[in-house]
Amino acid sequence: MPAELPRSSAGAAALVELGAEYDVPAARLLAGTGLTVEVLADPTGEISPAAELALIRNLLAACGDVPGLGLIAGSRYHVGRFGIWGFALLTSPTIRAAMGIAVRFFELSYTFSEIRLGDSADGTSLEFDDSRVPGDVRAFLIERDIASALRIQQDILAEPLPLVRVELAIPEPPDADLYTRALGVRPEFGAERNLVVVPTELLDRALPQANPLVTAATQEQCAALLRTRHERVGVAGQVRQVLLSNPPGAIQQEGAATALRLSSRTLHRRLAEEGTTFRELATETTVLLAQEMLGAGLTVDDVASRVGYGSAPAFTVAFKKATGTTPGAWARSMRRRPLTPVDR
Repeated sequence: MPAELPRSSAGAAALVELGAEYDVPAARLLAGTGLTVEVLADPTGEISPAAELALIRNLLAACGDVPGLGLIAGSRYHVGRFGIWGFALLTSPTIRAAMGIAVRFFELSYTFSEIRLGDSADGTSLEFDDSRVPGDVRAFLIERDIASALRIQQDILAEPLPLVRVELAIPEPPDADLYTRALGVRPEFGAERNLVVVPTELLDRALPQANPLVTAATQEQCAALLRTRHERVGVAGQVRQVLLSNPPGAIQQEGAATALRLSSRTLHRRLAEEGTTFRELATETTVLLAQEMLGAGLTVDDVASRVGYGSAPAFTVAFKKATGTTPGAWARSMRRRPLTPVDR
């Protein structure tokens, strides 16, 4: 669940900048958050989700009468504010590839929702599941999520992408026309979920700054950053350590629970509270190990055997489902990637 992981301070800095436009001093927005102006000025700084939520509540208390405040906030989240995650989107080959990367590493964005890709009769959907977002900030955050998604899309494509439809699980506000002007379509309010649908036939359009070598490198960095953040947080991080300390497939949920001195039921519940499952963690760990082996030059057959798959085709299907590419293609992209100073 993204709401539990540390996040870049740049998102909170954007909110302080927004408050300043409405004559709200930074001290008022940062009161009770534990944050300082110096922390927000650090481009490498990280803050807790609770601190950002406290800042958002202060912003709403000061500017809550501003119509469409979340839409205004989201429009300020240019792709450059998202660090390596944004750079990975910017250099993706197509819109479809960028959406895949965005969803795979959505925990590196500023959303408090879970993001999913799906198909519908009239296009490809991007769902923002905010069911675990606190109710008092939910409307602001879903406005910010959708507006920032459109801002990012405009940045990477250099032009707006027409939307087929938008569904929002919030009551229709008095200023609904603001949404129509901001999104290009009038949303369906009071829906069961938050959904943005785009035309499927446009997803294979090439992006102007596409660079396959750079996007491969940035995806690797996204994975490393996400892994580092997860390892610092909760039971899921402890389970990852158990899995990484044993041969692939050697530890099942019961064994992991024993290693952590928990019952299997308690482990299942604790992982569910953190928005994941043992199976998801095991798959993620297997993929990470496979990537390390492929990067070291092992063949796909060798890697499939070592991570516990009976055949290379079965491993290829699982790897592609998790990463969006085949193990062979991933290995080739790594061999073509130029050395970075860290590599050297």
